[in-house]
Amino acid sequence: MDNFNDIINGDKLTLVDFFATWCGPCQMQIPVLTELKKAIGEKATILKIDVDKNEELATLYRVMSVPTLVLFKSGEAIWRESGYHDLNTLKTLIEKFK
Repeated sequence: MDNFNDIINGDKLTLVDFFATWCGPCQMQIPVLTELKKAIGEKATILKIDVDKNEELATLYRVMSVPTLVLFKSGEAIWRESGYHDLNTLKTLIEKFK
C-alpha cells in the first residue's frame, strides 16, 4: 500500500483501474488501457489494482463495482467513474487534467 500511495502522490497524473479477473467489462478495458498508455506516453501513469487481491484498497476507495477508474493528481481523486470507457474518452480526460 505504501508503493500505491507513493505513486498516486507523485507529480504525474495516475489513472487507477480497479478491476477483477472474472469481470467481462474489465477484460474489455485491458486493450483500451494498453492503447491509452501508447497514446499518452509519460503524461500519466496507469495502475491496475485487482480488487480481489487488494480488498483493503478497494474498501478504502469505496469500490462497489468493477471496473472503477479513478484519476489522481497529487494524491487527490479528481475524477472517478465505474464501467467501461473507450480510448477517446480516456485520452480526453488525461488531456483535460494534465
